[in-house]
Amino acid sequence: MTALSSRVVRYARAWTVGPDDVVEEEITIDRGDASIPATVVRPRGMPAPLPSWVVLHGITRPGRAHAQLVRFTRSVASAGLAAIIPEVPEWRELDLAPSLTVPTVAAAIRGLRDNGLVRGDRLGLVGFSFGAPHAIAASGHPDLRDDIAGVCGFGGYCSIEHTIRFMLTGDHEWADGRHHLRPDPYGRWIVAANYLTAVPAYEDADDVAEALRTLAKHAGDVGQASWDPVYDSKIRELRASVAESRRRLFDAFARESTATAPSSSVAGLAEDLVDGARRRDPSIDPMEAFSRVEAEVHVIHGRSDHLIPFTEAHRLATAMDDVRLTVTRLFGHSAQERFPFWSAATEIPRFARALSDVLTVV
Repeated sequence: MTALSSRVVRYARAWTVGPDDVVEEEITIDRGDASIPATVVRPRGMPAPLPSWVVLHGITRPGRAHAQLVRFTRSVASAGLAAIIPEVPEWRELDLAPSLTVPTVAAAIRGLRDNGLVRGDRLGLVGFSFGAPHAIAASGHPDLRDDIAGVCGFGGYCSIEHTIRFMLTGDHEWADGRHHLRPDPYGRWIVAANYLTAVPAYEDADDVAEALRTLAKHAGDVGQASWDPVYDSKIRELRASVAESRRRLFDAFARESTATAPSSSVAGLAEDLVDGARRRDPSIDPMEAFSRVEAEVHVIHGRSDHLIPFTEAHRLATAMDDVRLTVTRLFGHSAQERFPFWSAATEIPRFARALSDVLTVV
């Protein structure tokens, strides 16, 4: 659409100055294998049913209580929409478990419908970070396809191979362009925690994997950028807990803020982790599932994202037909580069148009 919707105007006002009157309710939904908590957010005083969204968090310790996610859903409710944010407890424990996406979304949809909140036959679906590609893939699943009108992924990956390589080396590319950016170490801590022992050469490296999981949890709980010196003492403590013969392996993933990056074998280690990830859980690579997606797809990504590079957004956009792509300097997972003030004149309207299109999917 060319004009901004009234929804995005209300969303922007709530994001900037705080939400209008919204109602938040904690409910429990049945995922099939477990009962999980969820938060329902809706505008106060607007009668149901309402246009509705399911919102998935990523691999993050706060889960659905992540500050930016809460701000997002409250702004969505201020725009006149209802949203449900289901908790994925395993993702809060930093388990990369994409198979939980479909049952979680299905349970969330039932939760909204049981509360009489859904207007029409279909809803919107949003995924953030790790949740983004798996939300997009889930929209094409036979159990969900008829329920999802459109899906939006914020800051997601497409190729597990390219993403893991970036997390270890900072190198990323798209088309003829090659780029380098300091990678947020949080990503490689989580990947190694999940997949290091799936690499034949490191099957006995449980101590390294668990030390890195502990470090990632600690970083998530503290909330500071993962390369901050505040973690140096924790890194030293965890390194000492690892068998001496495997401390160089630990160093490849976690090092103090003043240490230089290992100069050898990191790229080879990335390839080993990719193989291990695919061996342990083939669904971690969502490419095959994208071929079944029929819903309207929006992809929004930060141009200077240090956790998942913007080149992954371009891969997502070419993996399916008719994807609406927006790459912006306005946000990212972690620290962002500064950009000239004058560029806001183009960045902000472009992002507003993208968000307007998303908010009018349902």
